[in-house]
Amino acid sequence: MASFELRWRASTKKDLRCLPRDEVSRIVAAVANLATEPQPHGSEKLTGSDHTYRIRVGDYRVVYELLRAAGVIEIQRVRHRKDAYR
Repeated sequence: MASFELRWRASTKKDLRCLPRDEVSRIVAAVANLATEPQPHGSEKLTGSDHTYRIRVGDYRVVYELLRAAGVIEIQRVRHRKDAYR
């Protein structure tokens, strides 16, 4: 399977700095796995967009855009589940 390039938005990197360190390491590991498997078991396509998906990492949600033609995955948001879709 092809490997995808991971791109983090600057705002997403800022979101990570506000989270507990143990959660950050779990989230970064889950995102790294997206490079080889862009739609892992449990990922869901978000309504209203053709290329936006989310994965669960504990109580946090990682929202990302999958651009297959370009071979890019852009991490858009990392938020607690209560704030992820606002």
